[in-house]
Amino acid sequence: MKKLFLCTLYIVTLSLLVGCQKPNQKFEYTVDKFYDLEILRYDVPEFDQLSLQQKQLVWCLSEAALWGRDILFDQNGRYNLRIRRACEALYLNYPYSKDTEEFAAFERYLKRVWFSNGIHHHYSEDKFLPEFDQAWFEAACAEAGVTFDEAILPVMFDPAVMPKRTTQQDGVDLVAGSAGNYYGEGVTQAEAELWYAGHKDYSAEPLWIGLNSQLAKDENGNLIERVYRIGGLYGEALQIINYWLTQALDYAENDAQKLVIEKLIAYNATGDLQLFNEYCIAWVKDLDSRVDFVNGFTETYSDPLGITGTWESMVNFKDLQATKRAQLISENAQWFEDHSTTDPKYKKEEVKGVTAKVITAAILAGDCYPATPIGINLPNANWIRKEYGSKSVTIDNLMNAYNEAAKGSGFNEEFMIDAETIAREEKYGALCSNLHTDLHECVGHGSGKLMPGVSKDALKEHASTIEEARADLFGLYYLADPKLVELGLVPDMEAYKAGYYEQMMNGLMTQLKRIELGKDIEEAHMRNRQLIAKWVYDHAANKEVEIIERDGKHFLQINDYEGLRRLYGQLLAEIQRITSEGDYPAAKQMVENYAVKVDPVLHKEILERFAKLNIAPYKGFVNPKYIVLRDKNDEITDIKLDFTEGYIEQHLRYSSDYSPLPDVN
Repeated sequence: MKKLFLCTLYIVTLSLLVGCQKPNQKFEYTVDKFYDLEILRYDVPEFDQLSLQQKQLVWCLSEAALWGRDILFDQNGRYNLRIRRACEALYLNYPYSKDTEEFAAFERYLKRVWFSNGIHHHYSEDKFLPEFDQAWFEAACAEAGVTFDEAILPVMFDPAVMPKRTTQQDGVDLVAGSAGNYYGEGVTQAEAELWYAGHKDYSAEPLWIGLNSQLAKDENGNLIERVYRIGGLYGEALQIINYWLTQALDYAENDAQKLVIEKLIAYNATGDLQLFNEYCIAWVKDLDSRVDFVNGFTETYSDPLGITGTWESMVNFKDLQATKRAQLISENAQWFEDHSTTDPKYKKEEVKGVTAKVITAAILAGDCYPATPIGINLPNANWIRKEYGSKSVTIDNLMNAYNEAAKGSGFNEEFMIDAETIAREEKYGALCSNLHTDLHECVGHGSGKLMPGVSKDALKEHASTIEEARADLFGLYYLADPKLVELGLVPDMEAYKAGYYEQMMNGLMTQLKRIELGKDIEEAHMRNRQLIAKWVYDHAANKEVEIIERDGKHFLQINDYEGLRRLYGQLLAEIQRITSEGDYPAAKQMVENYAVKVDPVLHKEILERFAKLNIAPYKGFVNPKYIVLRDKNDEITDIKLDFTEGYIEQHLRYSSDYSPLPDVN
């Protein structure tokens, strides 16, 4: 292997690995807790069973992942890197006792900045304000010898400046009103939409125009694309990412995987969207590699217009045993498509290549860190999915970490209506959660088709909410199907009731713990969950589901589970129609009627009940640390994982070792 570049090497022997998790030692999942956040660590089962070549591949891909961290900070807001670096310098150089309320408040603020990859809440996207005042911050920086751009002060302290990272508020310019850095200063929603309309690719194999660029204005006020590529925007980071991808080529498991990496390297170098299409196709076709990864500008949720991709990365390897479950669902994808409640004209005649697997995450980065999804379905381009298929994954070790951390919290006893429901949840809850995620990712996102001439952008700002609802409903409808018993995926027809209760309770009630009192729901996944639950509740003419009051508390009561399934099926049919026809007015009405507004009385009650439990509504992770073992000839002999690094220590290390971008990009 070539000499490694810009990396701290850990040259140790096995006897010195005192920090690593020891055999038979109880794995500690909880790392830290502050505000509404809990930090967990995740185990990486079977990493030690990988071959040395596979471990080296995972390590190189993990380095490529970590070098993109600055990109996400900058995409989330043009002042984020300046704010993070000023705060980190103050943290490291503060000359006085840190055992004060002011410094404790400052430390909590910095921890929030790390968690959200910027100064806006990772989920609500509202700006969070410091609990220390501006005068203290300026004085402390002066005493610590920390210099900073004074332009960050109103951004940090003035609630009226950049209050929302991504706004979806009616009547507000979605581009100018969002603090995210996906558009240059002075660009408006009308200008951006007109520009994209004029540059749209209508070919059979279209390029995703705008996926990897910032739409900005030149010195003459003309709109230009600042492309994410080496030599362009974020080029400093992409160059090092490409270095590590090049190192990974030495350890590729096969030619198919090597082609994936080569295409990504070429795409990062040039920003050529044709190469991105070729990379996506190669990635979908790579079915035999155990190690896999996502790296680049991928999901478009954070762009207020849903066009530009956010940088993210996840390195993983296949869980061979658990994958059999996902593959069984995938093998029956056509059956699920044919038997759904949607109109036949909206169904795919042939479901191609839905490749499903259960994975073990080995590193999280970018928009997958610290908060991360539990399932992924890619690529996003509909024509690639139609012609070549997609990969759907469920991330088992992260779901296990969530489940282990939640044990004994008192949540079930506080919010579930009776002992029978609690017992059913304890028996079937984890199974239903895994299966619903599999169905959502493996067949939900891959189902249905657009009518001729309908654009993937037709639903505009509501596209993400409607798409997540469509995939969720597909999974919910089939969670109660006898087909799952026939396939051996559930033991009996009682199991699905745990999943149905959890979805309705979460959508109507318990997810409100994540919303500040008096606020609307704005995040797409949360809107999706309430949309489903509230629509079903409002259409439950025969009281299939109710909210009842007992001893001053409200509880969900399901009276007819089979009737609830019929309602899910009805809504699925309508959501698919909206998607297939690109019916924007219907999507807008659906979202505004059911997904946004919150009952303030119920909301207040839910927050009070959660406060007594001291359960953090949001969870994220620290990564394991890779320890490279070498012999006297500097040859790698093994790679081990260290699970002892703390939350603060990890982020300070990442900022020290993986921060190639300038303050202003």
